[in-house]
Amino acid sequence: MLTLGIVNTYDKIKILDAHYRAIARAAPICHAFGFHLALFDFPFKMTPEELVDFVMDKTTIGESGSYLKTLYETNRLSVFDLPKKGFQSQFGEVIVTSSKPDPKKQVTPLKIAEEALHNRSFLFLVGLGRKGLPKELFERGKYHLDITSKGLSLETCTAIGAIPAHIRGLMDNLEGKK
Repeated sequence: MLTLGIVNTYDKIKILDAHYRAIARAAPICHAFGFHLALFDFPFKMTPEELVDFVMDKTTIGESGSYLKTLYETNRLSVFDLPKKGFQSQFGEVIVTSSKPDPKKQVTPLKIAEEALHNRSFLFLVGLGRKGLPKELFERGKYHLDITSKGLSLETCTAIGAIPAHIRGLMDNLEGKK
């Protein structure tokens, strides 16, 4: 299982346009490339079903939230508070996405694609906010991934699109060579 995990680093109390717009943008990407979507530390005090309805009411992005509804209906949408210790085990190994990975934890997109083809599960954490992921999450990630492999910093929604597309593209390419 491959999961895109978006960690809210904006306001923890007030719902901002950036919150539901990022969710609406991530849903079609996750749907298209076979990823699950996990949301961490968002200020929504509602069930996942209520969240889907809320997003569908607020935006035209992602076919007015219909891809988010599809993720929900196929059990590929999860909403959590940010865990104090480890992330939920069903998501597999935690991968911190960053343009500045720790060299000791750095992994290539190709290595992740190869492992995913061997049924390894991964949770790709992306920070939603000006400061990116909190530094304490860098310690929790078993791996660090620079999706560009060039140290280029990507805007959040660009990263949300690039990570699943690149990993799935590599996986499809590797499968085609078998």
